[in-house]
Amino acid sequence: MSNKSNFFSSFATAVAELSGRPFTFIAALMLVLVWAVSGPYFDYSETWQLVINTTTTIITFLMVFVLQNSQNRDGKALQAKLDELILTSQAANKFVGIEKLDEGELREMSKALAEKAESVEEKADEKSDEKSGAEATSG
Repeated sequence: MSNKSNFFSSFATAVAELSGRPFTFIAALMLVLVWAVSGPYFDYSETWQLVINTTTTIITFLMVFVLQNSQNRDGKALQAKLDELILTSQAANKFVGIEKLDEGELREMSKALAEKAESVEEKADEKSDEKSGAEATSG
């Protein structure tokens, strides 16, 4: 099972990288233009329309899974890096694994952090004002 998972991960990474290149966009655009120009040749038939609709639907459907796999792995890698930074710094270890909290708990934590940041900002402003006042009176 692991080999299949590794194969899909490697495949998803390669496809995600390839699909994000300008050349891939230009190639897709050229295919659509060829299809559009061929319309008169096929008398704009239902089959002619069905070709582009089916092709784009299948590609989109498959790309959702490939790109989601790539995004999930990137997110997990980023989270692991952040966890390592938290654990090796003086930050509160309570933040390790918070991505597993439910929405309400995350909102509460975010609100508490915003309040703490505001408090720190106010203290920094006060110190800056005190320093400016001291310089003005001594100068």
